[in-house]
Amino acid sequence: MGRAEKPLDPLEGPVQRFAHELREVRRAAGSPTYREMARRTGYSAPTLSSAAAGERLPSLPVTLAYVEACGGRPEDWEPRWHAVVEEVSARPVPDEGDEPAPYRGLARFGTEDGALFFGRDQLVGDLVDLVRKHRFVAVVGASGSGKSSLLRAGLVPVLRGLGERDGRPAAIRICTPGPTPSRTHGELLEPVGGEADTVLVVDQFEEVFTLCQDTEERARFIDGLLRSRTGPPESRLRVVIAVRADFYGRCAGHHALVDALNAASLLVGPMAPDQVREAIVKPAAAGRLVVERALTSRIVSDVSREPGALPLMSHALLELWRRRRARTLTLEAYEAIGGVQGAVANTAEEVFAGFTARQTELARALLLRLITPGDEAPDTRRPADRSELVQSEEAAGVLEALVRARLVTVDGTGVDLTHEALITAWPRLRDWVAADRERLRLQRRLTQAAREWEQLNRDPGALYRGARLLAARDAFMTPEGPASDLTRLEGEFLTTSIRTGRFVQPALVGVRRFVRSGWWLVVRVAVVLALVLWTVWFLNRDHP
Repeated sequence: MGRAEKPLDPLEGPVQRFAHELREVRRAAGSPTYREMARRTGYSAPTLSSAAAGERLPSLPVTLAYVEACGGRPEDWEPRWHAVVEEVSARPVPDEGDEPAPYRGLARFGTEDGALFFGRDQLVGDLVDLVRKHRFVAVVGASGSGKSSLLRAGLVPVLRGLGERDGRPAAIRICTPGPTPSRTHGELLEPVGGEADTVLVVDQFEEVFTLCQDTEERARFIDGLLRSRTGPPESRLRVVIAVRADFYGRCAGHHALVDALNAASLLVGPMAPDQVREAIVKPAAAGRLVVERALTSRIVSDVSREPGALPLMSHALLELWRRRRARTLTLEAYEAIGGVQGAVANTAEEVFAGFTARQTELARALLLRLITPGDEAPDTRRPADRSELVQSEEAAGVLEALVRARLVTVDGTGVDLTHEALITAWPRLRDWVAADRERLRLQRRLTQAAREWEQLNRDPGALYRGARLLAARDAFMTPEGPASDLTRLEGEFLTTSIRTGRFVQPALVGVRRFVRSGWWLVVRVAVVLALVLWTVWFLNRDHP
């Protein structure tokens, strides 16, 4: 027999009624344990248990797996699930009130969040000392180690709080490189007048490699930052960059940057258990909340086994705050959302449970545009303009739903994944990227080429031709025209390229690829050896 579940009132609402019906299916099957059901389905026991908890509507795949594990008929339950989705969508969303959350979720800490930033006192002190001693400082750490939060909620408030005698900066500027860092941020490299220093914080420095494809543009931006080290003392510029550890090797391509990194770098490692405990308990205390002791111990244990898990922990804590019982965060709720690793997927699947098939396709196209697939490197997020993502009112509604769930953020017209942890922690998104990896690479090149074509007043010389045109046509053209996930500009660029461009025959493409590959060298060596052996045989054939 499975363990007893909390009483559930099916009259309380459609989600509770649906959960009650799932429980009835399980009871009719003899009440198998959730551990046994997990072995039958591949879903975890907490995931299956939460499906019948009545706190939120489970995703359709989880629902069907639950029913099948209990010997039910999944085909009977899909229409019932969709009916509940429609009923839930028609109900007003409850107001959470004006009480601010003490946790940031997947979002990084901002410069105004210093009062909630705990567990990094020693690291902040070390960084401040480095910035005082050096004009160029690099913060290096794995994705999810908290580099952005360290800069924004740790370093910046301390620098702002310094007195004039201690060296308070005249100005503190924060930017991320983007695709054209030198052109976009050139003015930030000019310090404010006066005797005090200007501090420029460059977050997500790896964007100079992932988003900036122009090597000259990249070099100009890096050289501009490094002038803080080599320029005259009166330049009064200090630079602090944050770079992901897996892109540290890419910095070796710029000799002066190597010297700067060797001179002043701070490595951000995982939090110690007492620091993790502080990051859990102290924000809760500031919000007059209580965290169950067993919950704190469990989270500390889970985070210690997961490198780069800080954003996942923060998201789990935010979800626990939303599910708080009175003013207490509970271990029971933590298990229901799937813990540190499962909370992100739980939140995302909760959103997708309310999407139609068409909305799911729109969400897929939107989210994949916010990712740059790695080329022998991890996948990274890619900020995009809203105009690139939203081509219809329905797409705008999908974007708003993702924003409300804190899966993506909007800043002006810019849209971005809330954190790169989504790419690895959410199985649905991870599978999408894996399935479309090569197509995504082609799409990124197509987007860039279409923009350059537009900037050159649609110069025919900027159109695709040859092998690139053939690959783009095969990937993005359908009998009805350009693929639906292309923007208007991308579709026009591809259509014009096909109408006016020159194709390379597939056989010739294969020959060119073979010539560029290492096998061509092998064939050449083999031919030379064969000629040498034949020559030796020919010269010695009459002399046995």
